[in-house]
Amino acid sequence: MEEPWDFEFLSRIADSCLSFLTEFVDDWLANDMRVSIFKILLSWLIFSLIAIHFAWKVYGNTVNDMYYRQGTGQNGGTPDTAPHLRGWESKARDTLKTHRD
Repeated sequence: MEEPWDFEFLSRIADSCLSFLTEFVDDWLANDMRVSIFKILLSWLIFSLIAIHFAWKVYGNTVNDMYYRQGTGQNGGTPDTAPHLRGWESKARDTLKTHRD
C-alpha cells in the first residue's frame, strides 16, 4: 500500500524550490558574464516569439491560403483516381491472384 504524502516531503520540495529561486535571484542581480549571456539569450527568445506571433497574425491567412488545396476531390484539387487508370476495378481478361499455402 502506498503511504500518503506527509508534510515533511512537501516541506522539502518547498524548501528546495525556495532555495533555487533565491540563488537564481542572487545570480540575476550579480553583474556576471554568465548572467549577462543568459539575459541576452532570454531577451532574444522572447523577442523571437513575439515577432513570430505578430508575423503569423499579419501573414497567417496568406500562408494558409497558399497551402490549402481548393476544389473537390480527395485532397482538395486532387482527383480521386488518375484518368488513365481504372482504380481498383479489374479488367475481364485479368486473372485474379489467389493466395496458396
